[in-house]
Amino acid sequence: MEQRVNLEQTHPHVYKAMYGLVAALSKSNLTPIQKELIKVRASQINSCAFCLNMHTVEALKIGETQQRLFVLNAWRETDLFTAEEKALLALVEEVTLISQHGVSDATYKRAAEFFNEETIGDIILATVLINSWNRIAVSTHLQVQ
Repeated sequence: MEQRVNLEQTHPHVYKAMYGLVAALSKSNLTPIQKELIKVRASQINSCAFCLNMHTVEALKIGETQQRLFVLNAWRETDLFTAEEKALLALVEEVTLISQHGVSDATYKRAAEFFNEETIGDIILATVLINSWNRIAVSTHLQVQ
């Protein structure tokens, strides 16, 4: 697959703003593992090879297990994820697939059992950000490195 337009070169001001969002969200209440689970799960849904490669490598570096990464796509079918992580992943999926049915009250209420409003905001914003990166990488054929 040939890489298309390089948006970092053609729109450096936009990339600078995106990196500003990355920096702002780095100060969130989410744990490093939670941040990577968000990035990997959304990237799986969006079939973003570039981001999957980047964030699975990063997840492993910070202590995530290969087994959990291998089954992340089927997280509902395993006890390898905590109830809190499952609430987080459900919210990530509904935000990523927002056009299907929005974010359900049940999913939001389940997240609220584990997270305060600020952390729910962190989850939503982290999901929006990785979805933006996924859409850039997929639409421009950004190559796995």
